[in-house]
Amino acid sequence: MIVTDIQEVSSSKVKVYIDEEFAFVLYKGEIRKYGIKADNILSQKVYEELMGEVLPKRAKLRCMNLLKSRDYTVSQLKQKLKQGNYPEAVIEEALAYVASFHYTDDCRYAQDFINTHYETRSRRKIENDLLGKGITKDVIIRAWAQWEEEGNAQDEDAQIAQLLNKKHFDPENADQREMQRIYGFLARRGFSAEKILKAMSKTS
Repeated sequence: MIVTDIQEVSSSKVKVYIDEEFAFVLYKGEIRKYGIKADNILSQKVYEELMGEVLPKRAKLRCMNLLKSRDYTVSQLKQKLKQGNYPEAVIEEALAYVASFHYTDDCRYAQDFINTHYETRSRRKIENDLLGKGITKDVIIRAWAQWEEEGNAQDEDAQIAQLLNKKHFDPENADQREMQRIYGFLARRGFSAEKILKAMSKTS
């Protein structure tokens, strides 16, 4: 393996390229410690130590530090590590590590998210938000099922009625423009056309 380039990332870090391809980011102190220089050979021993010990340890600590402040989905953590330019193999090892201690659990994350937002967001909106966070459809379905098994329920009709009340919507006096505005307002929150039209047709 030949170190073909070393590019500065910051005052303390550099990108290392091996055989013309990006390999990893190291601290400048590590570059000195391992004697890594451009156009020099990188020994298999050093490479394995970096990929098997140094970088995985750093990636695991990065995950743990992130999870101290709040919960992350697996996808969100993976994105954070990618932004840190960790190699794919190192990322997978770090994610497996935190998952082994149940520090990450997408189903639990989804249930907590549902429990936080079920009164103010439609089911469709909640599901789209969770999908946007990288949680799979299967996990979302399982989270809803477990949430409902615990005796919870969502009343979208009541949510719509409350939103219409806040908007001071009066179906008897609303003109076409107002009807369209209110419909769009509710549709953007993920409520179905059927439920929106049913609620808007009711007289106060």
